[in-house]
Amino acid sequence: MPIYEYYCAACDRSFEVIQKVSDPPQADCEFCGAPVKKQLTAAAFHLKGGGWYKDGYASVRSGNGDGGKSGASDTKSSPGKESGASKAAPAPASSNSSSG
Repeated sequence: MPIYEYYCAACDRSFEVIQKVSDPPQADCEFCGAPVKKQLTAAAFHLKGGGWYKDGYASVRSGNGDGGKSGASDTKSSPGKESGASKAAPAPASSNSSSG
């Protein structure tokens, strides 16, 4: 739902109202009851329900229950096991042979 900002000249206050697009505009000040004027501001809205992310990005879910926030379990290898990336590559056989 959009958030609209209104200004009251009588009490010199601005306030926000969460309204449906189809709702009529706010007529009176919430503080003093005087007529208000709708302000032209940057668009603001609330995302409600599942599937919406506050920051616009979904977190990667993992099986460890931390919601993908900790990458430690993905980068560390298990004790006693060597990772393929950490093994030294075998030295290639030289093409120069000592026997002739």
